[in-house]
Amino acid sequence: MAFARAFVPFPPSSSSRPSILNLPISHVSIPFQSIRNLTVSASSSALNSSASMEIEAPKTHRWRPMCLYYTQGRCIKMDDATHLEKFNHNYSADLKVNATCLNRLRPQNLDYLLVLDLEGRVEILEFPVLMIDAKTMEFVDAFHRFVKPSLMSKQKIMEYIEGKYGSFGVDRVWHDTAIPFKDVLEEFEVWMTNHHLWKKDQGGSLHRAAFVTCGNWDLKTMIPKQCKISKIKMPLYFMEWINLKDIYLNFYKRTATGMMTMMRQLEIPAWGSHHLGIDDAKNIARVVQHMLADGVVLQITARRSTTTPDEVNFLFGNRIR
Repeated sequence: MAFARAFVPFPPSSSSRPSILNLPISHVSIPFQSIRNLTVSASSSALNSSASMEIEAPKTHRWRPMCLYYTQGRCIKMDDATHLEKFNHNYSADLKVNATCLNRLRPQNLDYLLVLDLEGRVEILEFPVLMIDAKTMEFVDAFHRFVKPSLMSKQKIMEYIEGKYGSFGVDRVWHDTAIPFKDVLEEFEVWMTNHHLWKKDQGGSLHRAAFVTCGNWDLKTMIPKQCKISKIKMPLYFMEWINLKDIYLNFYKRTATGMMTMMRQLEIPAWGSHHLGIDDAKNIARVVQHMLADGVVLQITARRSTTTPDEVNFLFGNRIR
């Protein structure tokens, strides 16, 4: 069975670079024929409900990898028809919501959901956030940056990035665009301020919004670790979050150990490269949309102590451990 491959052109640079990048679509390999004809029909029943959901793109929709320069505001090929045909420059193309899905949508205590999926174990390498309207399930905006480690030697960084992103074929775009974590947070705060999600002079917590992660690791472990490495105080907006695994367990009354398990159980096709953060964040967002359509109410599942920041209080007695 043949599998599709994609190519990402590079912006001009003074350094010597190949003109194209070989980008495998997926560790979760997607047959080429499936990509050509792909529409999403995600349906599932909670044990106590027959609710079903469809997130369906038009029949002419063809899944394409995101341009990873575009996601960071650095694409210079927006007038190149060939490039636009090969690469997606529209997040919402993969996150469309059928109006009939709104019938079972329940009132939420939050206005916006910030789907976050960090990548990198030694240091954060990728910081993607997708903003979803909790009341309509619609995609609103995205923030995506590749992150440059601050303590590693140049040689170690090369080895680290090759090991992490080389198999996806996106190591070059990472080298072209990665910036230090401190700079990423500064840009992220501007982005949040523009969306009225956060104001530093109003205490620093999120306003009517919450991070959604697939597990506790992103905000319980990795963000504090990276803040220490980068020698910055952990921002207050990282003090609480929604662990989708715990919500899923309590809503559907069944365990899902990760994003791929959720998608398999909910019959949602996985798109993109598993462990490429921006693709994982989009897939998690699709799970969130499905659960909202099934009638879930999303609640904070974990909160860091304000007096003892290293202490995290888990708010669900029935949770994934």
